Amino acid sequence: MGLRLIATDIDGTLIRSDHCISPRTRAAFRAAMAAGIESVAISGRQPYSIGAVVAGSPLDGPVIGSNGAVSVDLLTREVIFEELIDVDAQRQMAFGLMEAFPGVKVVSVRDAGNDYVAQHGYSGEHPGSETALWSVTHSFAHLDEVLAEPSVKLVLHDAGVDPEVMLKVAQGLGVAGCHPTTSGASFLEVGRAGVSKASALARFCAARGIAASEVVAFGDNNNDVEMLAWAGRGIAMGNAVPAALEAADEVTLHHNDDGVAVVIERLLEGLDERDSRTGVCVGAA
Repeated sequence: MGLRLIATDIDGTLIRSDHCISPRTRAAFRAAMAAGIESVAISGRQPYSIGAVVAGSPLDGPVIGSNGAVSVDLLTREVIFEELIDVDAQRQMAFGLMEAFPGVKVVSVRDAGNDYVAQHGYSGEHPGSETALWSVTHSFAHLDEVLAEPSVKLVLHDAGVDPEVMLKVAQGLGVAGCHPTTSGASFLEVGRAGVSKASALARFCAARGIAASEVVAFGDNNNDVEMLAWAGRGIAMGNAVPAALEAADEVTLHHNDDGVAVVIERLLEGLDERDSRTGVCVGAA
């Protein structure tokens, strides 16, 4: 089978430390699109934030956000799918972590990632503070109200606790309806059980008749691990965390050194060489 889809994480992967997609990386995705290969951005960010990053690039279309919990077509604003955490499950997770870390504050992300309801007293890095392609809402409320409705993502933060420490405790709680992870941000991120970038990418590809073996995926953090293992070829960035490096099939350069573009260029060169010998269409299965 040939290469039919490229999936890429954003922070620490697609964009450099200046928060921009480099000209070389943009050119690589344009070349992939010209070769008939689809591309999709998949991130812990919400779609409105992904859209602001990829605007005007070949990735400007359907995207997957919230670590696989929501997919939106940026061009039409259509919500393609959305996976929510049940209220009982998110309450168990929040109260369990608060018992272990009394300073924890909670944010519920709702409405396909467009509405943030934060617990009074939440401070520090605020999810939803990124540049937005469209307007989103932010409000503060008492904890019961924060946890009263299902969430696309639950964010938990304690300035005195490393998110990786919180992650281990969250995993130890064994809350059946929740999937906790980290992405390099200053907070713990919780999604619906069974939902990950891998599950969302599998769903996205199935709708297009694309097999895992026809997918190349790029990532750098814990929330990319499942996706890197699922894809036919998982590529970890040179700056990736150990778990992502272990899950990947190969390691490319640092995200500041156009690691994504380097791999895409090499793959396209290989496809060009194969096609010149066999006459097979690049995008064919």
